[in-house]
Amino acid sequence: MGSANKPGQLNPLIRAVADDDALAVSQLLGVLGYPCDETEAATRLKALADDPDQRLLVADLHGGLLGLVCYDLMYYLPLGAITCRITALAIADTAQRRGIGRALLREAEARARVAGAARIELTTANHRNEAHEFYRACGYSESALRFVKRLGDA
Repeated sequence: MGSANKPGQLNPLIRAVADDDALAVSQLLGVLGYPCDETEAATRLKALADDPDQRLLVADLHGGLLGLVCYDLMYYLPLGAITCRITALAIADTAQRRGIGRALLREAEARARVAGAARIELTTANHRNEAHEFYRACGYSESALRFVKRLGDA
């Protein structure tokens, strides 16, 4: 991260998630609209750790987590290349609009490039208008309509 921050911006360390981050991860997932307790978050962190194609990065400011980004690298048959999908981006309420989301996206993009990804994509709920504007400002564009069919409780 550069040292030239705009007023009000924060400059956290972007790092891989650690096992002892489970409580903070559970809180950030709640901000995103997917609440869970610390035990469930620890279970989810273990599942990610066991999957070599998924990564979870956190924005750490003096030991407190301000945000997270999770991404999945996968071979995408139609392109014949690796693609990266952002599966979660969450910023603590107190840290929103302070550069954390951009920093996390930039780091995920950089790591996806190093992994050989040809593109990066994400989905966001139709009602999250502020998120849509944020993603557009970060260089993302709308490209597809997504359909979902529930197969279980998730």
